[in-house]
Amino acid sequence: MIEVKDLNDEKLKVYTSLNDNGLKHYYEPKEGLFIAESLKVIERALKAGYKPESFLIEKEAAEGEAKALIKKYDKKTDIYVMPQDEIKSITGYALTGGIFAAMKRKKLLSVADLLKDAKCIAILDNIENPTNVGAIFRNAAALSLDGVILTSASADPLYKRSSRVSMGTVFQIPWTICDEVPFKELQENGFIALAMALSNETISIDDTRLKMVSKSAIILGNEGDGLPEETIKKANCVVKIPMQDGVDSLNVAAASAIAFWELKKNSENISNS
Repeated sequence: MIEVKDLNDEKLKVYTSLNDNGLKHYYEPKEGLFIAESLKVIERALKAGYKPESFLIEKEAAEGEAKALIKKYDKKTDIYVMPQDEIKSITGYALTGGIFAAMKRKKLLSVADLLKDAKCIAILDNIENPTNVGAIFRNAAALSLDGVILTSASADPLYKRSSRVSMGTVFQIPWTICDEVPFKELQENGFIALAMALSNETISIDDTRLKMVSKSAIILGNEGDGLPEETIKKANCVVKIPMQDGVDSLNVAAASAIAFWELKKNSENISNS
């Protein structure tokens, strides 16, 4: 363990001086870094095979809940320990328990590898809010989806807020990023593309016709603008969650939970029949 008393110490710049995007490109063109916050998120990242480059831990946590973590990595990885008065000025400290880790990113999966054995996936098209991305991943993991694809304009699942809101479930479910919704690959792998949007030709998410779909990809759109018209046109069908009069939509993360529940239930029923 290395005791550090000043947040301006050069050794801590990945924790104090770089934003999420700067960390992502830290070793460009190779995969960069991300910061995992809180013991639960860090443990899930480690379990998923992400490698720590260093840890930053509040002194009180080092003597308490992070003790087992320190024992495991003390001879392998730099562990910086700071007094509470210093470390608590780091953004997000109150939600972390004073435990941070700089982790190495992995090479992204190809779309083909993600789809290969999947039956029910989500596609996030330009979902920009890291909180929504994290919540959608938590829903996807809880409801046993087989993977998540994000278009490049979406918030990165490994951004600090995304992984923290997901409670580390971004490390439990396969995901990848591509430039746009991969309709060609979906078709080649037998997926029905379901665009979640409001239109004149929308069917309910619990429509009986969807119960016959063995492979489904639910496409969720931007928080403000929804899905682009081109995406809606290319989808096999457009689905919606029936609403009470006067309310036309839900927050995208809330809507995802309902959609995932219905679609996963359908795919399980088909598998068991």
